[in-house]
Amino acid sequence: MKTNGIDQAKGFVDGKWSPGMGTGKGRVSPWVLAVVLAALAAGGWYGWRAWLAPKPAAKAPATVVVSTAVVQQGDVPLKVSANGTVSALSTVEVRPQVSSTVRAVHIKEGQTVKPGDLLFTLDTRMDEANLARAQAQLMRDQADLSDARRTLARSNELLQRNFISKSAVDTAQAKVDGFEATIRADQAAIEAGRVAVSYGAIRATIAGRTGVINMFPGSLVMPNSALPMVTIAQIQPIAVTFTLPERQLAALREAMHAGPVTVTALPNDGSKSPVTGKISFVDNTVDPQYGSIRIKAQFGNEEQRLWPGTYANVDVVVQTLKGALSVPPQAVVTGPEGRFVYVVQPDNRVKPVPVKVQVSTAGAAVIEGVPPGTRVVVEGAQNLRAGSLVREGAPAAKAVAASAAAADAKH
Repeated sequence: MKTNGIDQAKGFVDGKWSPGMGTGKGRVSPWVLAVVLAALAAGGWYGWRAWLAPKPAAKAPATVVVSTAVVQQGDVPLKVSANGTVSALSTVEVRPQVSSTVRAVHIKEGQTVKPGDLLFTLDTRMDEANLARAQAQLMRDQADLSDARRTLARSNELLQRNFISKSAVDTAQAKVDGFEATIRADQAAIEAGRVAVSYGAIRATIAGRTGVINMFPGSLVMPNSALPMVTIAQIQPIAVTFTLPERQLAALREAMHAGPVTVTALPNDGSKSPVTGKISFVDNTVDPQYGSIRIKAQFGNEEQRLWPGTYANVDVVVQTLKGALSVPPQAVVTGPEGRFVYVVQPDNRVKPVPVKVQVSTAGAAVIEGVPPGTRVVVEGAQNLRAGSLVREGAPAAKAVAASAAAADAKH
C-alpha cells in the first residue's frame, strides 16, 4: 500500500531507504545492532580467556635468605662492661728528710728499682761529725762511771770498818747512778746520730718504675720542697678503677663471697687479647648522684700492657646462670604483642614463638619459651612473616673470605 509516495511496509520513500521512517513493529536501527554485536564479541573473548585459554603456572613462594642459630642450654656468665682507668697500685714521691746537698744520683729516669735500691746520696759530713762526738762523749762518761764504781766499792769497805758515814756511801752511789743515766743518754745520742747519717742514703721503699729526676748533684734539697726528687710508680701489679651500676652490687657481693671474681681488661694498645685480673676492692659508699659504686681490680701486668693514666675496657662476670637457655640477642624480635623468635620448622618455614627474656647481654639473651636445640632466625628477621620459606645463607665471614679470594684470583 502506498500513501503520499511512502511505502510504509518497507520504509521506502519514492523508492529510496529512509532510516527511521518505517512505522512497522520489530524494526531495529543498524547502529544498535552494531553495538550489540560488539558487546557479544567482547563478552565471548573475555569468556574464552577466563575459561578456555591456558592459565600460566602459579609462582613458587619467595625464599628468604637468613642466618640461624640453635638454642643452647648451659651455664651463661653475665658480663657487665665498663670503662676503667689504669692507675699505679702505689706511688711514692721521694723527698729528703733533712736539708742537705745532693752528692750523687744512682738511678736513671725510667729505671726499674727494687725495695732497698740506692737512689740518691746526700752530704752527711756534719751528721757524721756529730755522731763521732757522741761516741767520744760516751767513752768519757763510761770512764767516769768506772771511776765512780771503784769509789763506791772503797766507800762500802770503809763503811764496814766504820771509817766513814753512811751518807758518804750514799753520795758515791748517787754518782754511779748519775753516770749510768748519762751513758744511756749518750747511747741515745749515738743512735740519733746514726739515723741522721742514714738520711744521707735515700733508698727505694717499693718496687716500681722511676719517673723524671728533678734533683742532681749539687742541688739543695729540703723536706718541705714542693717538687719531689723523683716519683716511683708500682706497675707490677697494677690497678684498674671503674664503676658499676648499683643494681649490680648485690650480684657482685654474692659472687665475691663465693670466691675471687675474675675481671678482663682490654688495654688501649690496639691489641685484641685481654688481660685477666681479680677484684681487690669495692667502695663502701654508692655515689648517690650517679647511682654507681667504685670498683678496683688488680692485674699482674707481667707484660706491662697496662700503663698508669690510660683507659681500658673492663668486663666483669657478676653472675653465672646455671642450665639457662640462650640465643644470640639479635634473634629476639620485639613486636606489638611482645617479644618472640622465629623458629625454623622442618619444612623450612618459620613460625613466630613468644618468649620471655630473663636477661640480655652483648653476647647472649637468656630466654624461656622454646626447647633447647631449636633452630631460630638470627639475621634477616625483618623480611619474614608467619609461614615464610627460608634458607640458610653463607656466614658473613665466609662471604668476605670468598670475595677476597675472588679478588686475589682476578689480580
